[in-house]
Amino acid sequence: MTEFSELWTAHRRVVRDVAYRVLGSVADAEDVTQETYLRLLARGDEPLDDPRAWLVTVASRLSIDRLRAHEHSRRAYVGPWLPEPIVTDERTLPEDRVTLDDSVRMALLVVLEQLTPGERTAFLLHDVFDLGFAQVAEVLGVSTASARQAASRARRRIAAHGEARFSVHAADARRLSERFARAAADGDLDGLISALAVDARGHFDSGGFYPDASTEVLIGAETIARRLLAAVGGRGLDFEAAEVNAAPGVVVRRRGRVVSVLALEFSGERISVIHGIGNPTKLGHLR
Repeated sequence: MTEFSELWTAHRRVVRDVAYRVLGSVADAEDVTQETYLRLLARGDEPLDDPRAWLVTVASRLSIDRLRAHEHSRRAYVGPWLPEPIVTDERTLPEDRVTLDDSVRMALLVVLEQLTPGERTAFLLHDVFDLGFAQVAEVLGVSTASARQAASRARRRIAAHGEARFSVHAADARRLSERFARAAADGDLDGLISALAVDARGHFDSGGFYPDASTEVLIGAETIARRLLAAVGGRGLDFEAAEVNAAPGVVVRRRGRVVSVLALEFSGERISVIHGIGNPTKLGHLR
């Protein structure tokens, strides 16, 4: 039993990491992690030649099944569907953290949402988790050539969207997110506009919980700033810069309760994209 516990402790995080990146949901990733654990328990003393590969394969298949089961509800979703955000918090136990790297940045996850389940999984398993295409093919139930093609299509789609990475120094991006948070808290329209790129884009995932929230992409610094202040004015909200999906972002709270998370992308010395998540069901893990 000690050997079993050590095996699970060693690989539990990669199971959660795979599930979160495929599903874009912390809650679903936890469910997949638990189900993968139960599958491992069911094997009993049967040995595993490559425990990590076996666990990643099981978690990937469970994630794909869950993803396909959610396809109808996502198509009927009100407004944009954005992944559940990960906010770095020193209170989170190390064993409960999703590994943070470029592959969890909101910009990439948003692009992955536009791929087919097969393309998304092929790209993640091969390019992020270093599985060979033979193993990827086994997960997807396709030929090795088809798995290779799915990953290639995913890379082209990602490249076509110009998946964002820092184009400013990390410290500068952090200061910019702090400046944006202060301006929002102070109701400073000019301060918000100056922090945003002229052609900035913003979208907000409310899941229909906020009828007055825009379901369209907002374009332009002034448009975004005015819409933001109109939405938050007089509501007693606190804005705090934080690490969101391994990049500087902003957490919005009311009386200590998280009500929204803003994941930011940067270009030059300005914020170029705001991914706002306000659907309460996607913020439960932050409370």
